[in-house]
Amino acid sequence: MSIASYTVRDIVVTWSTELKSKTSICKYGRRHVEVAEENKDGPTLFIDQGVARRRQFIHRVLLKNLTENVCYKYYCGSESAWSPEYWFCVPQADENWSPSLAIYGNMGLTHAFTLPFLHDDIQQGMYDVVVHNGNFASGLNVDDGQRGDLFMKQVEAIAAYVPFMVTPGNLEEPYNFSHYRNRFTMPGNADGLYYSFNLGPVHFLAFSTEVYFFTHKYGYESYCNQFDWLQHELIESDKPENRLKRPWIITYGHRPMYCSNKNDHSCTRLENEVRVGLPDDDLMGLEELFFRYGVDVQMWSHENSYERTWPLYNNTVVGGPTPDLYYEPYAPIHIITGSAGGSGERVKFLEPMPRWSAFRSKLVTVHLVRNENI
Repeated sequence: MSIASYTVRDIVVTWSTELKSKTSICKYGRRHVEVAEENKDGPTLFIDQGVARRRQFIHRVLLKNLTENVCYKYYCGSESAWSPEYWFCVPQADENWSPSLAIYGNMGLTHAFTLPFLHDDIQQGMYDVVVHNGNFASGLNVDDGQRGDLFMKQVEAIAAYVPFMVTPGNLEEPYNFSHYRNRFTMPGNADGLYYSFNLGPVHFLAFSTEVYFFTHKYGYESYCNQFDWLQHELIESDKPENRLKRPWIITYGHRPMYCSNKNDHSCTRLENEVRVGLPDDDLMGLEELFFRYGVDVQMWSHENSYERTWPLYNNTVVGGPTPDLYYEPYAPIHIITGSAGGSGERVKFLEPMPRWSAFRSKLVTVHLVRNENI
């Protein structure tokens, strides 16, 4: 399940079946089934582009205008077969509360070390939203998509109970991100490559870093469209009347602008693509755009580690009005949280630690974001 629009009161439930049904239905209610929502268009056919050309059917049902601060029971399917019963809770729709999110990236199928902890936390009501920031299952397309099927069944332990918001990583690239585009349903009209939503006093912007790395295969359309969309979103979000209502802007995308890992990834290069734009077009880098419109926090993954920076712009620490660098800083804080469960590869960091890096860790982690709205 995922947030379907700007408001948390619209939820979309997505699932897949091997066999086609005429309709896609979700039945839900507070204490018992009261409403049945149906997608009368039925499921859509998704054909994996691997050798076996495996077929499955993707079902999507929109649950609209839900009541805030209410928990619902639900199950989905058709007259052919129904899912088990799950539950979810709708948070407040306004800005006057403090949301909690779990954010991570790089969770594999066989090394999903944090999944049991996330499931336990969710059953205790700890999170309002979970964000998986790219790289699913070590490749959703592997084995003609069968790895993706197993991963989606595995992640159901969290994604059936809270909105499960995602971005594409480099491992989602095969067949022009077709598994990502079909298996997940995010807000907006960009197949989940970029979108936004509001949660409490925070405006979240999700985007694809991968549009910077695959123009040679898929062209510049997504690259240009995303930048234009981000710019428009930030202009609107930074208007005084919108900042008064939602003072926080948090972005998340897969590949970081900065990291101090000892490898050849783009974030180890100062002039990397996400930060400054493509080599032949330096007008569409994201660092200057995010700095200009006052993004507060930028969440990243990709690296199988955790790292938090001081407020940072153009490779320089930028504080605020007091000696406390984290008090009302004039530049965004970058957080890499990419160690939810990867390949087990040994992580190494560059030495000495860069001045802009405040903390880093090789431990398996999930990052908890809690906005206290103070």
